[in-house]
Amino acid sequence: MTHPNAMLVARFYEGFARRDAEAMAACYHRNVEFSDPVFPDLKGTAASDMWRMLAARATDLAIRFEVKSADDRRGFAHWDADYTFGKTGRKVYNRIDAEFEFEDGLISRHRDRFDLWRWSRMALGTPGLLLGWSPIVRNKVRRQAAEGLEAFRQKAGRT
Repeated sequence: MTHPNAMLVARFYEGFARRDAEAMAACYHRNVEFSDPVFPDLKGTAASDMWRMLAARATDLAIRFEVKSADDRRGFAHWDADYTFGKTGRKVYNRIDAEFEFEDGLISRHRDRFDLWRWSRMALGTPGLLLGWSPIVRNKVRRQAAEGLEAFRQKAGRT
């Protein structure tokens, strides 16, 4: 029998595959903490709004996932995303490892890990290849992502 938290993680990614950010948000605890190399510290509704923004912007997103394990406290998954990066029109194939913690039957902590330099080479082209490893590019990507999320949240009236 599959653990309920494994089914929760699967529902989260199934929602993402359908670009159903509300289904994804329903899997998150109200005090969720999310981090990844681009969005390093999102809490609560900001984390759900990030998924809402990404789902709304996606034009050709394809998600594949595998729940590796889950128990009462923690879970692990791997997921792949194929999409076109909107700012440059370049194709991206990102491979992500995810770690989860659970509380009250929901995801309370979600951490995605991926190679930001690899991502920047695909998403940004030559600038990403030459400088994607540097703190300058990493911080610029984070700053632009944070500004985009803030604008999305303001437009939605969530700030």
